[in-house]
Amino acid sequence: MHRLAFARAGEDPPIEVTLLARLRDDPAWLPHLSLVAIVDGEPAGHVVATRARVNDAPALGLGPVGVRPERQRAGIGTILVHALVAVAETHGETLVGLLGDPRYYRRFGFTAATHVGIEPPDPEWGPFFQVRSLVAEAIPGGRFRYAPPFDWLG
Repeated sequence: MHRLAFARAGEDPPIEVTLLARLRDDPAWLPHLSLVAIVDGEPAGHVVATRARVNDAPALGLGPVGVRPERQRAGIGTILVHALVAVAETHGETLVGLLGDPRYYRRFGFTAATHVGIEPPDPEWGPFFQVRSLVAEAIPGGRFRYAPPFDWLG
């Protein structure tokens, strides 16, 4: 699915495919936060969150989110992100971080991480690195760290 969703000329497999394979082999993999959307009996989209950290506190790193090209712009990605956040909340998670378009992720309650005292893994990401708290109390600030396979992205 991610091979199709992220297909780019001259890149096979897309980096998202390799990242996902590495995440599945890592202790940070959380099977209950790997969700697949099924449409008409076939997989249409996939989202994953893996164990991340803010300093020493557990958090989640969301992504990749992939939707088959012929199913894109039909709300499947939106449903997957909402579902992932709901599952994370029911499992007692406290924070989700991601790198993405603020205009898109704002609808899910994400805000620039720096607005709540969390430093992105790469300072150049600026407002594109966002977080969403899943608890009412304040989240302690600090540096966000994705699961180790994300370091491979460099």
